[in-house]
Amino acid sequence: MSMNSEGRVTRPEISAETTAAAEAPATFTGNRALMLEEALIFERDDYARTGVDIAEAPAAANRLGGLERHRAIGLPGLPEPEAVRHYTRLSRQNYAIDLGLFPLGSCTMKHNPRLNEKMARLPGFADIHPLAPVDTVQGALAVIDELAHWLVTLTGMHAVAMSPKAGAHGELCGLLAIRAAHDAAGSDRSVILVPESAHGTNPATAAFCGYKVENIPATADGRVDLDALTARLGPDVAGVMITNPNTCGLFERDMKRISDAVHAAGGYVYCDGANFNAIVGRVRPGDLGIDAMHINLHKTFSTPHGGGGPGSGPVVLSEALSPYAPLPFVAKQGDGSFKLIEEETAGEDHPGSFGRMAAFNGQMGMFTRALTYILSHGADGLRQVAEDAVLNANYVLRSLDGLLDAPFGASGPCMHEALFSDDGLAPGFTTLDIAKGLIDEGFHPMTMYFPLVVHGAMLIEPTETEGKATLDQFVGALRSVAERAKAGDAALKAAPAMAPRRRLDETAAARKPVLVWKDEPLPEAAE
Repeated sequence: MSMNSEGRVTRPEISAETTAAAEAPATFTGNRALMLEEALIFERDDYARTGVDIAEAPAAANRLGGLERHRAIGLPGLPEPEAVRHYTRLSRQNYAIDLGLFPLGSCTMKHNPRLNEKMARLPGFADIHPLAPVDTVQGALAVIDELAHWLVTLTGMHAVAMSPKAGAHGELCGLLAIRAAHDAAGSDRSVILVPESAHGTNPATAAFCGYKVENIPATADGRVDLDALTARLGPDVAGVMITNPNTCGLFERDMKRISDAVHAAGGYVYCDGANFNAIVGRVRPGDLGIDAMHINLHKTFSTPHGGGGPGSGPVVLSEALSPYAPLPFVAKQGDGSFKLIEEETAGEDHPGSFGRMAAFNGQMGMFTRALTYILSHGADGLRQVAEDAVLNANYVLRSLDGLLDAPFGASGPCMHEALFSDDGLAPGFTTLDIAKGLIDEGFHPMTMYFPLVVHGAMLIEPTETEGKATLDQFVGALRSVAERAKAGDAALKAAPAMAPRRRLDETAAARKPVLVWKDEPLPEAAE
């Protein structure tokens, strides 16, 4: 077997002698070969050599009422070459989806096709302005309308609100529509039921909307306890927020029965659609009785995630909730042109809307990328997206049989993410040690300690864009680290040993963060 297939042995047996011998020698620069050490930009400050000269502002009266600045703002200065080098060096210390597998469970970090980026940069999309006259942006409105059509078709729903900016914003939209529907019916309901297998933003959103949140337990196989949920339904329950597939990576098999029970009790069903990529093209949430569901375009349809955003979380709505959807929205007219419905007026112009979610129409760049992804895949390709995501997750799950504990492994196949616990590690070793060990192996760690229903949770989502060779390498690395944790390898407690920074005191960093640069000695270094 070739070394590329088998994997190079990078860690000798640990002993005091080998540990000392393996220590990298100190260097004058602090650099570790091509991994370059980089100081904070404030520490590199050389204001006298800044690459841009800004003329002094002319004296003028101000209207700041005594709040004007009386000293330098304190921004660092660098010549242009050094500024470029600073940020390039920092970027080399970062992990990215273009470098390797990003196994974050419940976050769906996958490849962003460059075709999508090319389309988003076309004139008319990249330079569009939200205040441009409607007759000058008909093409952009057509893109929004076509994407909306696909989202409604793929979900089997009645309408879609395009303006919500991301997942939690979409949750807010759905709950505000539910509240508006109850208000219109004169129903004063105050409780939202949230299963413990739901995403953590669900109870926060419900509380933000003024609802009392009550927890619904899970069964032993990680799914919603249908009996407990139906027993709690009553005239005070406005609805249920449920994640399907849930955060344990499992499909809620009783979803239709849950929806029927909630509807019979006069409530509505909100589905957290963050995991829609596991079922797109295979299951239509509308057929399961869902009333509202947000869709993270960055998760299912590959628009950039996180720092590459901004986010976009359209919300599909059932026929019962569509009259209460937010403004604005795009409407196609009889002559084929498009208009924006922006006012709450009588008649056809959406009088029941609960109002606006955002100033304008949503994220045009994300809409363009998502529609490009959809059209390039087609209906059969989108179905394969879900199938490959589920196949990859189950490959990871079964490749670790007998090594890592899978709390719900006996429940059958998982969906798009595989869930493990820290049960079976050597005393004193935790999920954190495995995560830090993966950094030395060149992988970003998986999601840790979430979902909360599993002790020491490790949630892994390989996504559909990773091939078998990449998964084999990741599984091999994870097996190696897990075996060390089970064997009680003390060296693992110090991992990562090869990263630009060693293991931090993350609790202290969270509780006592240093957020402001001060050009003065640290307390322990002061005289």
